[in-house]
Amino acid sequence: MDSLDRFIEFTLERYPKLWNEFDPHWRSPCEIGEPVELEYFAAIEWRPRERQNADDFSGLENAFETDIHPSIKEYYGSYWSGGLEGTCNEGHVSLMFLWNDEDRDRLIDNLIGHALAQKKSRSPLSIFFACTDAASAYYLTVNNTTGEVQLELPGRKPIRTVESSLSEFLDRLTPAPPYLHPDRVRLSKLFLG
Repeated sequence: MDSLDRFIEFTLERYPKLWNEFDPHWRSPCEIGEPVELEYFAAIEWRPRERQNADDFSGLENAFETDIHPSIKEYYGSYWSGGLEGTCNEGHVSLMFLWNDEDRDRLIDNLIGHALAQKKSRSPLSIFFACTDAASAYYLTVNNTTGEVQLELPGRKPIRTVESSLSEFLDRLTPAPPYLHPDRVRLSKLFLG
């Protein structure tokens, strides 16, 4: 996905060192080097890493009895990565990615729960790919039929269409500081140092 590749390239130009808190039980192919011991925790440097084999969404497609939109398959199948931050006209966005194989399994479980909530609210199937501001429950999805990017709240019908495609949405996203991600607040000294 060219738009995702460009966003990642721009992010790395602006923020060449990315850090996460280190968890020895939650390793990733995108980790670099060894953990660094800080005052109260350890941190690990990482970079988005292209995936060699995209995920097979056939199990999820069988469960949903429909094909998953190609843009979502490509998005989640392109990189191992921690979340990346961005801004657009509508505000802050935290893009979700897969950190490791276990994270993929967790994503699929969450997507099944999301689909069941949508069915209950009689909403069209959508697949989430980003959160908005950390203090907000809003998130961004791709409508599985049209490919449009939508703003949603859990268990409710889509609020509005944000963009006509995931690619167009990513094209207008500007990289934001990595420490804005709620899981990285304690690491801000590493990002700013």
